Amino acid sequence: MRIGLIGTGRIGAFHAGVLSRHRDVGALVVADTDARRAREVAARIDATAAPSVDEVFTWGVDAVVISSATAAHAELIGRAARTGLPAFCEKPIAPDLPGTLEALREVDRAGTELQLGFMRRFDAGYGRARELVRSGRLGRLHTVRAVTADPVPPPAAYLPLSGGLYRDCLVHDFDIVRWITGREVVEVYATGSDAGHAMFREAGDVDTAAAVLTLDDGTLATATATRCNGAGYDVRMELCGEADTVAVGLDDRTPITSTEPQGPPPADKPWPGFLERFAPAYEAELDAFVRVAMGELDNPCDGREALEALRVAEACELSRRERRPVRLAEVPGL
Repeated sequence: MRIGLIGTGRIGAFHAGVLSRHRDVGALVVADTDARRAREVAARIDATAAPSVDEVFTWGVDAVVISSATAAHAELIGRAARTGLPAFCEKPIAPDLPGTLEALREVDRAGTELQLGFMRRFDAGYGRARELVRSGRLGRLHTVRAVTADPVPPPAAYLPLSGGLYRDCLVHDFDIVRWITGREVVEVYATGSDAGHAMFREAGDVDTAAAVLTLDDGTLATATATRCNGAGYDVRMELCGEADTVAVGLDDRTPITSTEPQGPPPADKPWPGFLERFAPAYEAELDAFVRVAMGELDNPCDGREALEALRVAEACELSRRERRPVRLAEVPGL
């Protein structure tokens, strides 16, 4: 296959390296609005750097991977659809809900494939948890607790472009709750705190957030996130049933220190960030996309799946602003 990759920043450069090693990718074309950066990435992995993004759509590629800035996602998804190319895109589809809906309509009209980058679906621990829940091994599931904690805040310039903590960060938790349980969120109640660095208040965002989700079978889920977890990168989930409880993300690199006399020792090398924690999952999702593009695999995370996670995030943002429970029925869908 000949694949075009658009966006060679941190995650784009990582994706380019993965694709350059893939057994079914015979050629890789990379592009970026910063042509120099694209050339540097191409030189490291023996790929071809296109002079601009336009050439990706005219040089005869078989599929497109979009890892550009968020503001460009919807336009690039539309271009891929109109060109008849299957596309992989990092979340989000667009900075807002109307843009997301329009991009998905364009994909539907073209009849092309769009896979979204929710890498936790490809993590071994989350996959095992899904098997246990779906098999009934935990009994009736009554409580889910999800945690996402970044070790350091992002740059101040990123915050106004991020969509906020619910859409940028917690949307991964909302997606994985749906994926593991097989249930839909019907109501949320969310709150947040901007008591940390002033840049969050200036951006109209929060540095710490919490949400209570009610699923359609009565299961309660909590999802918390913070940008300020100095102990390290911490992403976990607990699933509690009437027969058993399991935890995802609990290992010798989890940045937690027990206060119990007989508790486990603190992590010697806590996870520093998302690329290190989820590297195998990122590789697995790109392998899945190559197989989707080749017609060998059904799409494991299409645009409609991403839309449902975004609708939960939108409901949480509305709940935070208006200080009330919000039904998912209040948030438009396709």
